[in-house]
Amino acid sequence: MERVKGEDTAQGEDAARAEEPAQGEEAAQAGKAAQPGEAEGAGDAGRAGTEAPGRRSGRRAAGRAVTVAAFLFVLAALLAPVEFTQLKPAAFARIPVEGIVGAALILAVPARARRYAAGTAGALLGLLFVLKVMDIGFEAVMFRPFDLVLDWPLLSPAVEFVEKSSGRAGAIGVVVLTIGLAAAVAVLMALSVLRLSRVAARHARTTLKSAAVLGIAWAVCAALGLQFAPGLPVASRSSAVHAYDHAAQIRSSLNDAEEFAEAAAVDAFRDTPGDRLLTGLRGKDVVLAFVESYGRSALEHPEYAAQVGDVLDAGTRRLGDAGFSSRSGWLTSPTAGGGSWLAHATLLSGLWVDNEQRYRTLVNSDRFTLTHAFSRAGSRTVGLMPAITRAWPEGRYYGYDKIYDNRNLGYRGPRFAFATMPDQYTLSVLQRNELARGDRAPVMAEAALVSSHAPWAAIPRLVPWDRVGDGSVFQGMGKPDDAPWPAAGEIRGEYRKSIEYTLNTLISYVETYGDEDTVLVFLGDHQPSPVLAGQGASRDVPITIVAKDEAVTERISGWGWQEGLKPAKDGPVWPMHRFRDRFLTAFGG
Repeated sequence: MERVKGEDTAQGEDAARAEEPAQGEEAAQAGKAAQPGEAEGAGDAGRAGTEAPGRRSGRRAAGRAVTVAAFLFVLAALLAPVEFTQLKPAAFARIPVEGIVGAALILAVPARARRYAAGTAGALLGLLFVLKVMDIGFEAVMFRPFDLVLDWPLLSPAVEFVEKSSGRAGAIGVVVLTIGLAAAVAVLMALSVLRLSRVAARHARTTLKSAAVLGIAWAVCAALGLQFAPGLPVASRSSAVHAYDHAAQIRSSLNDAEEFAEAAAVDAFRDTPGDRLLTGLRGKDVVLAFVESYGRSALEHPEYAAQVGDVLDAGTRRLGDAGFSSRSGWLTSPTAGGGSWLAHATLLSGLWVDNEQRYRTLVNSDRFTLTHAFSRAGSRTVGLMPAITRAWPEGRYYGYDKIYDNRNLGYRGPRFAFATMPDQYTLSVLQRNELARGDRAPVMAEAALVSSHAPWAAIPRLVPWDRVGDGSVFQGMGKPDDAPWPAAGEIRGEYRKSIEYTLNTLISYVETYGDEDTVLVFLGDHQPSPVLAGQGASRDVPITIVAKDEAVTERISGWGWQEGLKPAKDGPVWPMHRFRDRFLTAFGG
């Protein structure tokens, strides 16, 4: 009890010398004892006798204000949720067990080591706060928290997206601001915890009593399961759980490479000869089209379902009138909100590629893909990648005979926000340069369509196919460069329109150019961000196979897919990586 008393007053000589020697000496020389209400101003005790009362009062008020600000900053870091849907006032009106334990522990640390312990704890809390913010961002865009081991490479595409949407200066500004804010948070949090530790030491008895009372209150609230809002218990331990979850995630991520290698070692089709591959598609031109951000929500969310459903229903009728049959189902994408290349790699390779480490491992391997299968079976393989604006070494892995990207597609029209060109132009180049040629081998083309990519600020209109030309016909359809995003209230509507545009483009393409040898496989790469897909949305995406030769769709009659362009709501759902083997089996010899 004597030790506690000594720390409970600012003038206790042992505690004062250990905690703030200079202040203790000034206080002793001044012969003054700080009053309990003046604790924050104790550092000015030596000057108290020479300062005017008004100035002393101002200093004390400023000191208290800084202390309160430090307390609120630390409290916000401890209570901040990791999902943006939980960012509400109730989240910050809770009791953090980490704060209670931290206050007790800081008093148990010897006085001379307390400054270092508090500073270190504060810096770590600051970094945890930054990680929470990153998790909120990833949850808002990709349906999952940030992976401390595997997700750093994703920051580069994020910067590239900002650059394409807002310019290079904007991208540099975002990077500098982000790094500066992260560093500032860590430093300010360390200073805040240091200040609070000094106040706690000066008022040790009050601090311990408060911690005990709050600890009891926390236990009672935990036992009763009290919540101010769903998913936000009053007895909070979110920061501790968050730190533990990321530690567990780190362990799992470090083992991911070994798990992926084991999965990649199993391949039933690696050594299959070409004359036994894809025999059911001999002589067919197969177009595999990924529709950007085309997820289940586009067909089921109340703000999109009616209009997108009408497009698919009308498309089913139009293609049926032209002699085409179609079947549709669902796949579960390895990604959401972004990371299209992960979905492409997953579908083509038959492996679950849900992070950048797996992707890099895959494209540096000899894993057999659908592209390789078509090539071995005698088809010419083509990649249409309008979003690729520079060298793409990964393209060599897929083994395309020809890659069309932004540099050689010959587009002379305007840019549409992120989309370098309209999807209609991309498909027009495929038709003009590859499929309209006379004496040629069958073609397998993968087209990564981009008109429905965020930010949906500019959506082209369909024009007659014979007028597409070099794309200059699209002049005047874009929006000014100073409007990179739609107005806040228009984003959902613009997203829906972009999906409608791409679907109508694909339907029109088949109507215009499709024949007995045309097979179109189109699917979504991933869901849009949760802001558009809705909270609790799955990672499911629609997939459809269209062909004029009914023997093609008969091959997949046992899949349980719905006839038409719209999959049944309760239809079968496969993980996307299962598609490769099912497709090769269905159309194999």
